[in-house]
Amino acid sequence: MFGIGVPELILILIIGLVVFGPGKLPGVGKALGQSIKEFKQANSDESKDEQKKLEAAKIDADKK
Repeated sequence: MFGIGVPELILILIIGLVVFGPGKLPGVGKALGQSIKEFKQANSDESKDEQKKLEAAKIDADKK
């Protein structure tokens, strides 16, 4: 994905554990996951809107 292997991922998790502590780490992970999900959904919605605009423009061009 981003060139992150298992050793790098383990290092990131250890740093996150030290910085946030074991109590808050699940909450941070959940918030990060929700943010990624919302970003993907917004990006998908934007792509669909652009496709609809292109289709409408094509239909208008065909009518002329």
